Amino acid sequence: MNQLRKLRKDRGFTLKALAELSGVHYVSLARLEAGKFDPRLSTLRKLAKAFKVTVYDLIDDQPPTKQRRSYGTDKTKGRMVR
Repeated sequence: MNQLRKLRKDRGFTLKALAELSGVHYVSLARLEAGKFDPRLSTLRKLAKAFKVTVYDLIDDQPPTKQRRSYGTDKTKGRMVR
């Protein structure tokens, strides 16, 4: 979660200050920034509220812009298509 570290530093928060503001333990924040684990949605919501941004702003992915290609069975020929 590179975006989390960037937002935190841009806003001038320490890990402990962000922890107090968001209600997320500072050790968890450090692990999130280091990429040690993925956050729960509830954690993302707490952080987004603390930063006054959306959840999309916290994650590295962009909002979906087009339909993704799906893989599966070709119904007309009964075989797998990729």
